Amino acid sequence: MSRQIPLPPSPKPPTLGTDRTQTAAADRSSTRRLLVAAAVAGPLFVVSASVQSLAREGFDLRVHPLSQLSTGDLGWVQILTFALTGLGLLALAVTHRRIVTEGVGRRAVPVLLGIAGVGFVLAGVFVMDPENGFPVGTPEGPANSMSWHGVAHSVAAAVAFTALAAAAVVLTVRAVRARQVPAAIGHGIVGLVLLLPVSPETASLQVAANGLIAFTWTTVLALRLRTRALG
Repeated sequence: MSRQIPLPPSPKPPTLGTDRTQTAAADRSSTRRLLVAAAVAGPLFVVSASVQSLAREGFDLRVHPLSQLSTGDLGWVQILTFALTGLGLLALAVTHRRIVTEGVGRRAVPVLLGIAGVGFVLAGVFVMDPENGFPVGTPEGPANSMSWHGVAHSVAAAVAFTALAAAAVVLTVRAVRARQVPAAIGHGIVGLVLLLPVSPETASLQVAANGLIAFTWTTVLALRLRTRALG
């Protein structure tokens, strides 16, 4: 009679509880990474635009909007900056939807942040027209006519800032209902500033200031969500 060799025991299938634990851990890890991207997006835009404003020959923030940094041989730097900032805002939209699951704005805010993110990506894809002597060699004065991609850029940027303003307003209402006075004041100021009309005489400086305020706010929002997620 031949001797039968015992087979090794088959591994036990993972339990349902283990699967859920692993999935939850993966979701938390993904959320933390997205929040880091969202928090970095604002400082990235501010630092990149500031360095370019000082380093690019012929650029004068009193005359040239930051969007004009997308033109010329080094324009790819600002194009990339717009795209990465937009992706950071999309990351903020995703994490806000994951973390804030109840109350006023739980659906509206992620949508508005997502619209802003797409708007900034498109603002990078569609480049503004050279004008007012920048890049160096461009005739002085405004462009004779706005190109289709210049129009698309202006529309995308306007939609992005409007969406951020709307998100700030919704969060103001949420904070008021929750009786969170400092948060309500902060969100309210951001929403009000971003909705102020732009003066043609100071448009470049005002848009730059709006960007600084908006991206400081989105960074603070991302850090607050990260604290809530880790807590």
